[in-house]
Amino acid sequence: MFGYVAGLPAFLSYFAFGLLAYAVFAGIYTRLTPHDEMRLIRSGNLSATIAFLGALAGFGLPMASAAANSVNIIDFIIWSIIGIVVQILAFYVARASLPGIHEKIGRGEVSAGVWGGGIALIIGILNAACMTY
Repeated sequence: MFGYVAGLPAFLSYFAFGLLAYAVFAGIYTRLTPHDEMRLIRSGNLSATIAFLGALAGFGLPMASAAANSVNIIDFIIWSIIGIVVQILAFYVARASLPGIHEKIGRGEVSAGVWGGGIALIIGILNAACMTY
């Protein structure tokens, strides 16, 4: 029976750091945007919801790849930091490719939320694929 849970300490450390990395990414992302994502989401702004979930999913994909391919927790932490940096770059790509995106999201323009979330997701897929070695 104990053999089945031998990997539990590693799982818990990867999972705990993964949650911490998500919190760090979400904190950075919400500080970069000129609007309050959670306020907009709570008020029913679908555009903000789509954009934020796209960013979280775009970050989650490389996190999953890093967890699956890392040789130890330090390796996972390093690749998680790289994942944060790349997703922050995705934020700037979305902003540069659609001027006024954040104002549009704030007004609830769904197309802007889909664009921002989609860019984050696409870059996250590429980022995750590049983390396999």
